[in-house]
Amino acid sequence: MCGEEHYTKDADGLCTRLIKPKLMEGTVAAQDEFSRSGWALNRKELKLLQTIGKGEFGDVMVGDYRGNKVAVKCIKNDATAQAFIAEASVMTQLRHNNLVQLLGVIVEERGSLYIVTEYMAKGSLVDYLRSRGRTVLGGDCLLKFSLDVCEAMEYLENNNFVHRDLAARNVLVSDDNIAKVSDFGLTKEASSIQDTGKLPVKWTSPEAIREKRFSTKSDVWSYGILLWEIYSFGRVPYPRIPLKEVVPRVEKGYKMDAPDGCPPVVYDLMKQCWTLDSVVRPSFHMLRDKLQHIRAKELYL
Repeated sequence: MCGEEHYTKDADGLCTRLIKPKLMEGTVAAQDEFSRSGWALNRKELKLLQTIGKGEFGDVMVGDYRGNKVAVKCIKNDATAQAFIAEASVMTQLRHNNLVQLLGVIVEERGSLYIVTEYMAKGSLVDYLRSRGRTVLGGDCLLKFSLDVCEAMEYLENNNFVHRDLAARNVLVSDDNIAKVSDFGLTKEASSIQDTGKLPVKWTSPEAIREKRFSTKSDVWSYGILLWEIYSFGRVPYPRIPLKEVVPRVEKGYKMDAPDGCPPVVYDLMKQCWTLDSVVRPSFHMLRDKLQHIRAKELYL
């Protein structure tokens, strides 16, 4: 069981059970729930400053809340807002230094929804890597980003939460160069994954594409792709392979070559993540352990 569905049934060591069944009654009920649980923010204290991204479901803006710089996801459509309420309720349960932190939620009566999170000054990891490249970023920096993401994913693994859309574009970089996993978006709603055409094929495991079997182990597959993105400084995976050929080739055992200059020990981890049998893939706990060993060795070289 994954994500939201899991937490509505059982607190599983987290602070409170999720409030999703009530939230689905409508945005007014949602506002009451967020107020009761202490996550509702005051719209009058939020200043929206400028748009920094446009998504399928609304804008992402920089804002100011009580003198603090924040990021705000603005969803204007009532039906879409309903789905994002589930994202916000999941985010209230998650707290880790390598996850983008939810600060609060504003639900307006006419159906608009604002999800307010910490502001990540250096943008997405994929843009960060592409704009700096190997002349600026050394191996220690790449390993640190790899570990940051792995620690966030180990935390999600421990809490039985499946991300489903792990990729460098959904990792953000803070002012002090900490990588944090973001976007607990619509794709985590099991009900919304009917159209496999919307899945990011190059990042999604074969069993998730073919059978919609999402699990921590399908996140591990995506993490292997993300490692490849990090060590190739933000290249698009499976270069020179047409999109429609990716899945058939992967199912026959094809694995991408190591990026230029990638340490063999890191490439070996990527290949373990891309094991076709999901049971055999390493856990995030194992991956974190191995990355820490690699980092400790490098520090002493």
